[in-house]
Amino acid sequence: MKNIASQLFARMKCLVREEGQDLVEYALVVALIAFACTAGMSKLATAISTAFSTIGSEVTSSTAA
Repeated sequence: MKNIASQLFARMKCLVREEGQDLVEYALVVALIAFACTAGMSKLATAISTAFSTIGSEVTSSTAA
C-alpha cells in the first residue's frame, strides 16, 4: 500500500510545477507596478497641469502690462 501511495504522490508531484507558480507571482508583481504607475501618473498629470497654468498666467500678466 505504501508503494502505491508513494507512486501516486510522485506522479501528482510531477503534475504540479513551480514554473506556473512563478508565472503567477510575476504577473502579480507586474499588476502591482502597473497600478502604482497609474495612480502616480494621475497625481503627476495634475501637478504638470497646475505648473503650466501658473506659467501661462504669469506670461499673460507680464505681456499685458
